[in-house]
Amino acid sequence: MSSFDFSQWPPQFTDVQLATLLHHATTYALAHGLAYLPPTPSQPPSPSSVIHAPISLVPAPVPRAIFQKAQRLQSVYNHLYARVAADDDFLDQVMGAEVGVGQADEFVKRLWKGWKEIREEGIVQPLHLGLFRSDYLLHTGDGHALGLKQVEFNTISSSFGPLSDRVAAMHRYLYALTDYYHISPHFKPENFPPNDTTSGLASGLAEAHKAYGVPSAYILFVVQPNERNVFDQRWLDYALLEKHSIRVVRQTLLELATTASLSGPSRTLILTLPSNSDSPIEISTVYFRAGYVPTDFPTETHWTARLTLERSRAIKCPTIPLQLAGGKKVQEVLSQPGVVERFLSTSESSAAEELRETWMPMWALDTENPPTLSASSPHAEVRSGEPLGTSLARRHADKLVLKPQREGGGNNVYKGDIPAFLEGLSADERRAWIAMALIVPPAGIGSYLVRAASGAGQSTRVVRKERGDVGWLMRTKGVESNEGGVAAGFSVLDSVVLVDG
Repeated sequence: MSSFDFSQWPPQFTDVQLATLLHHATTYALAHGLAYLPPTPSQPPSPSSVIHAPISLVPAPVPRAIFQKAQRLQSVYNHLYARVAADDDFLDQVMGAEVGVGQADEFVKRLWKGWKEIREEGIVQPLHLGLFRSDYLLHTGDGHALGLKQVEFNTISSSFGPLSDRVAAMHRYLYALTDYYHISPHFKPENFPPNDTTSGLASGLAEAHKAYGVPSAYILFVVQPNERNVFDQRWLDYALLEKHSIRVVRQTLLELATTASLSGPSRTLILTLPSNSDSPIEISTVYFRAGYVPTDFPTETHWTARLTLERSRAIKCPTIPLQLAGGKKVQEVLSQPGVVERFLSTSESSAAEELRETWMPMWALDTENPPTLSASSPHAEVRSGEPLGTSLARRHADKLVLKPQREGGGNNVYKGDIPAFLEGLSADERRAWIAMALIVPPAGIGSYLVRAASGAGQSTRVVRKERGDVGWLMRTKGVESNEGGVAAGFSVLDSVVLVDG
């Protein structure tokens, strides 16, 4: 185990010191765009007020060797998921509507069927852009040393990159201003790792724009209506204009239903905006910050707009196959014996083993061959006609999470809620869910979490060529919460202080 005592974190400040840190943190956040729009039923066209994003007052401790391992593994994960997205047969088998998860999940079915239609028509843009985030938690279970375990791999709308480097800058500012009152020997400059996620993600989008080959074209951000996390997106918008001279236009799927069209055999994506209807604009790259949950598609009009974008010559971030590759079912199938090796060469065998070390046991509810959880685990009681995977999930419910093919937080089923949930799940519906052993973080660790009124992720980009990691994101949540999403209200934005031992 690590020699660092997580139960002694965070350092104990006086009430006056905490009040001072709180004042400086919140004013810094507001002054530096570490902010949200306030919650209202409908956001105004031109905002006039903001609130600071949910933040921590001190960074979270992460062992240096584990942090460096996460950075190193990101390159391997980039290769893996890029190759998965390029394997049509694999995705058809795992996520398709004929033999895969799409049989049981209507949202996945619509995505896959749309992609299948476009393949049959002929894909005009073979390039993909991936802005990935691999999410991890520190794990102390199974009797081994403290390790790194993957929660999930995100291939669409991997948010909070720009705000993550701002919260890291805020913690460096608090240290520079107060030395954190000399309260911990871990607070020193070399233990605050650099984070330049905004620049890295913007450079990825700029590479896609350059690959498209039309300098005057725009990048399209597809956004959700009434988006509160607008500044996390705007910082990318500003970086693209200021550092790369690339203009951005923001549109919802409903707006695109009237503004977007395809031109000519090449299917050039053209937007005709009400503000400048005499000068249509060409789109080089489509960056999806929407389109990852069923509620983004309340009507057929929204689906038509999504597939119009997919059919176009513009480079998509992500394409439908890259979005499907991020499915939880893909994560589970990759963990099966021999599958990840299908996508990595023999020279990458050691990398494959390192990936497997980051995975918790997981299996499909409809499988008859689930993994053995431990030598001491009692055999699951199998009900007549019930797959062994479901019986095992019921037997070990207190140590599991059930995951559907969804992003955005708030979709999983945990521990004691699992048995009753399984009772109401039909045989067909089981196909859309996986079971995963819960990650067990270090016990007793705390923080100072601030909201207006720890899982870590490595952010990356991939365009044709693999570029490694460009930054990181840290989130911290209360022990009472199973979920970890910031936008969903479960956690706060944090940063890292490296510790040894």
